[in-house]
Amino acid sequence: MNKATWTSLYEVARKICWVLFLVCLPVTSFPFFPPALGGGALVRPLSLYPLIILFLIFTLPTILRKSLPMTLLSVLPFVLVAFASSLVALLHGFQPALGVSIAERMFRAWVTLGLGLAIYLTVSVMAHTPEGLRSSLRWLYVGFSAALLWGTLQAVYVINFSPQYFRLFSKMQRYISIRPLFNSRVSGMTYEPNWFAMQISFLLLPWLLGSVLTGYSVFRWRWRWLTIEWLLLGWAVAVMAFTFSRAGLISLILLILISLLFLRPAHNASPAKEKTHLRTWMRRLIEAGLAVAALVGFIYFAGSYSIFFSRLWSYWSDIKKNSLSGYFDYIGFGARFTYAETALRTYEAYPLFGVGIGNYAFTFDQMMPDQPVAAIPEVLRLLTPEVDRDQLITPKNLYLRLLSETGLSGMATFLAFLVALLGCIIFLWLSPHPEQKFWGKASLLGLISFLMGAFTFDSFAIPNMWVVFGLITSAAWIYRRPVESMPTASAQNVVTEGHGEI
Repeated sequence: MNKATWTSLYEVARKICWVLFLVCLPVTSFPFFPPALGGGALVRPLSLYPLIILFLIFTLPTILRKSLPMTLLSVLPFVLVAFASSLVALLHGFQPALGVSIAERMFRAWVTLGLGLAIYLTVSVMAHTPEGLRSSLRWLYVGFSAALLWGTLQAVYVINFSPQYFRLFSKMQRYISIRPLFNSRVSGMTYEPNWFAMQISFLLLPWLLGSVLTGYSVFRWRWRWLTIEWLLLGWAVAVMAFTFSRAGLISLILLILISLLFLRPAHNASPAKEKTHLRTWMRRLIEAGLAVAALVGFIYFAGSYSIFFSRLWSYWSDIKKNSLSGYFDYIGFGARFTYAETALRTYEAYPLFGVGIGNYAFTFDQMMPDQPVAAIPEVLRLLTPEVDRDQLITPKNLYLRLLSETGLSGMATFLAFLVALLGCIIFLWLSPHPEQKFWGKASLLGLISFLMGAFTFDSFAIPNMWVVFGLITSAAWIYRRPVESMPTASAQNVVTEGHGEI
């Protein structure tokens, strides 16, 4: 074959793998994983398969031969500090936990961090043009449309339970996730309902809300103000309500509230209209309040189908001697507080570099607060050895994991990385072009979603945050060119110019 043929085949393979990566993102715990790729872990993203090919044939050659977004360099200090913390941890002499040695645990932790960094690098450099970004969003929506459809079918038995219907979907779910379905909550294609809710919060809502706020769409179809993104937004909110994920639904409410109050486009104000500024804010407050009230009402209605979720408000009527601490124990937050306090105590003992990435579990017994473990069944279960179980306890909070495992140095460098992403967002936001403003607002919502969601997860292997970070980096990198060289985009119509890049 000549060079032109090889180049064409390479481009076809790259585009197919990129489409598969985006479409497969909703599947986070794929059951058919070999041990070499983390077959014993809870996080098993199906998108890892196309990612491996993409990283080898495209990302690595691009990193070695082409100019890269400078934002990529901002993550390097955190990686170096995390590596240093791991080396320092080897000197502490931690004892094995549940039969897992510190070397084995550190290797697993670095594999997960490496996976996250590979996702971030690949997403950051994959799109070359604005059309490449639009095409990426379209394929992302395709993958999540399938996930929302699967979640909608699950919501049927949540509303009206049928044993035969549930057994059918449970059998089908075995080919998608390692965990069985919940008969009272929607899991989508993920490991558990909370993962599905946070997935929607990270990978769908920022871009959909950004599109609604700016009137920009990546699809040709439009009927007056109604776009595909409007339909997907309504669908995502409806399905998300049936996950009964407290963290996910709080994130949803806050994102909508922030969008309606602060991110709506402002009309050009003349001096004569400056007096109406207060009236405008009052109107926004009323509209945002009504929207949030309607959303809360819908969540309350959906919550009546779930005993688990209705515990949020049933405590005050079911328990006679109630208290705030009792309320948090009632809704299952007791274990989270134990993880958090233990992480802070670990940070206080090892403030500079922490205990090393992945090593939180090795100091948990010594650092946990003095309290009866039997009163917290979740903690007791994780501390009790079982046959063929090596799942170690984690902080369940990314900020606390960074503090306890990488210390102040790791937290500072990671925050510096987030500041660099914020700089990309400001650059996009201040652009006069509607398409770039869309990316600016959507990226800000994506960063806000991460800042809220990081209180509820601690894994580096979950693709959500890395995909968001990568899209922010990619958009800022692509639009850094002079304005006159960029294709324009009307706020009312989709730009489909370019070369159909994927």
